[in-house]
Amino acid sequence: MAFDSRLLAGIGVLTAVVESGSFVRAGEALGLTPSGVSRAVGRLEGRVGVRLFDRTPRAVTLTDEGRRFHAQVLPLLAGLEEAATDAGGSAAEVRGRLRVNVDPWFARLVLAPRLAGFLDAHPALSVELVVRDTLGELVAEGFDAAVRFGEPEPSGLVARKLLETRILTCASPGYLARNGTPLHPNDLERHACLMFRDSVTGRPFAWEFCRGDEVVAVKVNGRMVLNDLATKLAACAAGCGVAQTIALGVDSLLASGELVQILPDWADERFPLYAYHLSRHLPPAKVRAFLDFVVASVMGSSIRPAGPAVRDAVPATADEGR
Repeated sequence: MAFDSRLLAGIGVLTAVVESGSFVRAGEALGLTPSGVSRAVGRLEGRVGVRLFDRTPRAVTLTDEGRRFHAQVLPLLAGLEEAATDAGGSAAEVRGRLRVNVDPWFARLVLAPRLAGFLDAHPALSVELVVRDTLGELVAEGFDAAVRFGEPEPSGLVARKLLETRILTCASPGYLARNGTPLHPNDLERHACLMFRDSVTGRPFAWEFCRGDEVVAVKVNGRMVLNDLATKLAACAAGCGVAQTIALGVDSLLASGELVQILPDWADERFPLYAYHLSRHLPPAKVRAFLDFVVASVMGSSIRPAGPAVRDAVPATADEGR
């Protein structure tokens, strides 16, 4: 089938609508009237044979088909842009705006102290760091990359594992003095436990304990549910109860004695950290630079959780790159 150049123009309009959130703002960015944008989208919908947007007087949102179509064509547009830059002899130049979705704990603990050096190295780049506890829709929300804890959900994104950190169980010395020290995971059924909300399911994470190949699931109870790791650790240090936490960044609290690790023989569970981006084929230079920066931050971090908590950053394998 002969290539229809109008299809590429329509895709450009589609992307402008998604990034701006409305036909009016897309028209302002492209130098078109809102009706011109609407006609271009209509022609594209007729060309591909599906409705791409749900339109109401208050909002314009992608349909499921539109979201899939946009997710498939966006990496191709990025590749075209990168190829054009390459042809101009400046493929290595890192510039423009980089919008990144980052886990709050990792952003605070690892990235924030090092961002000044990253910006100094790339003076033509600006960074928008969105710190939140969910991945969301990377494409539809206009993100270039993300850094999140937890195993990847099935998607069209490329996921690269950066590290694995152990899961520790901790309490304050005051709490243990009042309530005793658990000697086995099942002992926690009689303790106040600080629950942490899973941002995906909306329910508290289940508690498991691993010792080699042995896994014990414990039905813990608690009157406090939190969704911020720093707040949970502060509550734990204040004696509110027992907490399970990733080992990354807890070493200073353990070294100072504010927290005490309990059940150390049952701390073999690992929790991964992944970096995400949109395409494995010719990602923009700014994305490559950011991923290199994140890997260097992980490898060069002075943060060393108790025990062998951090595994060296590794490239994504076939089953890690989705």
